[in-house]
Amino acid sequence: MSAIADFAVRYPEGRVDVQDLHAASGVPVADILDVTHAQGFPGLGEGEASWELARDAARAVLERTGVAPERIGTVIFAGSGEWDFPFWSPAAKAAHALGIERAHCFEVGNFCNAGATALRVAGDRLDAQGSGYALVLVADRLTRLVDRSDPDSLDLFNFGDAAAAVLLTAGPGPFTLAHSAMRTDGSWADYYRGEHRPDGVVIRQEPHRRGLADAYVKNFGALVDETLRALGAKVDDVAHLLINHGDQRMHRRLLTTLGLPEEKSVFAYHRQGHMGGADTFIALRELVDEGRVHDGDLILLATSAMGFSWGITALECRP
Repeated sequence: MSAIADFAVRYPEGRVDVQDLHAASGVPVADILDVTHAQGFPGLGEGEASWELARDAARAVLERTGVAPERIGTVIFAGSGEWDFPFWSPAAKAAHALGIERAHCFEVGNFCNAGATALRVAGDRLDAQGSGYALVLVADRLTRLVDRSDPDSLDLFNFGDAAAAVLLTAGPGPFTLAHSAMRTDGSWADYYRGEHRPDGVVIRQEPHRRGLADAYVKNFGALVDETLRALGAKVDDVAHLLINHGDQRMHRRLLTTLGLPEEKSVFAYHRQGHMGGADTFIALRELVDEGRVHDGDLILLATSAMGFSWGITALECRP
């Protein structure tokens, strides 16, 4: 069964500052902090590109593991589909920069669920082959998609930028890809959509519609149940549930609904925004670095995306 051999996270040098958001939008600082929960967080600065962050994260992984570029057969770049340049392949660009010249390179666009989707695609490929490596790069340019002058975009003011690189192996690894369950509710497909402007694309939200928070908890709950049944496990067997950092209230509500204590998750809202699809890898990196992951742990990655899609990816720890 395919597994994560290693992974790394990289942040941009730029920052998103609440005072700047206030100055641009006119929204009171207190209202912005109710969304961001932090005075500032990482975001792409002038001249920074998301593919470069992903490349740097991947380079660190390859150097640490010693895996030669020619052993990687698949490179997937996962995100929203709004890349650094239009009609362009960040997967191919990053692979070439890393010396990976014989891999199939392509993109997966499923917004902030794209990283988990790419893990599933790459894992299925490796399981079918029975050997080899795949590289999943997770990055976006979310801060560039937010109209900071628009008070109606307040709910998006917590969008930040980061990148993750995940090296998958067909053989055993520290985190086995034990199960993946995903679903999409297309009735929310138009709740957010992009709008073209002379200087790029920005996200627009349709008038407020009740029920999205309930849909999050309902769909995540159903997917957790499906995953635990498939693994023959119970909710008490879950060591950690890591979720995209989009909404702290929903995060806590989901844990309460599932019967999981907050100690079994990671809360970084006071220092980070919603860092796109890299959120769950940032949290996993924190657990690993703090020595909070143990042999046999069952870790669930809960990911969600505009569209709306939800996913639960189960990892079994074998450090």
